[in-house]
Order: sequence, then structure tokens, then C-alpha cells
Amino acid sequence: MAIELTDANWENEVINSDVPVLVDFWAVWCGPCRMIAPIVEELSSEYDGKVKIGKMNVDENRNTPMQYGIRSIPTLLVFKNGEVVDKLIGAVPKSTITGKLEAQLA
Repeated sequence: MAIELTDANWENEVINSDVPVLVDFWAVWCGPCRMIAPIVEELSSEYDGKVKIGKMNVDENRNTPMQYGIRSIPTLLVFKNGEVVDKLIGAVPKSTITGKLEAQLA
């Protein structure tokens, strides 16, 4: 299951993670966010132990999305060693997301 990320646990869960992290910035009212939600959950079990998968509700957490310039959702950011290494905007196919994750594991 994807980790619920907040402004409060961001540094611990994402910045200090020893594995790559995929962060899904989403909101309850966002249709495309709901479309990719099941994919994000599938990835969290498929990549268990290799990649951390987290979701951040942009309506409940303002600071982190602002810090990373999130203007449209869903936005998926891939972090490695605390840095953004890749970015996907919109409801993209699962294969696109897995490609980005595999690149970080290579």
C-alpha cells in the first residue's frame, strides 16, 4: 500500500529514503488522479522493498507541493538520494511509470 505523505513526514520518508521514491501528488476532486490511483497501488506492491511509493494530497499539504512547483495534478515525481530525478504530469500509462522506476534501479 502506498504511504500517505504529509508536510510533516516528507523529510523522513522521501528526502532521507535509502531507496528511490515515487510521489503521487493528487486531490480527491481530480478525475485523472482517480484514474491512476489503482496503478499507483499496484506499483507499491510490485516494487515493495525496491522503491517507496507515496501519495500526497495537495489540498491537505500545501508546503511541499509549493516547494516543488506542483501546478497540475496528478504529478508524479521520482526521487533518488533526496533529489528529483524524474517527473510525469497527467494520467500516464503504467508502462511509462515503470520505465521511469526501472531507470532508477538500473
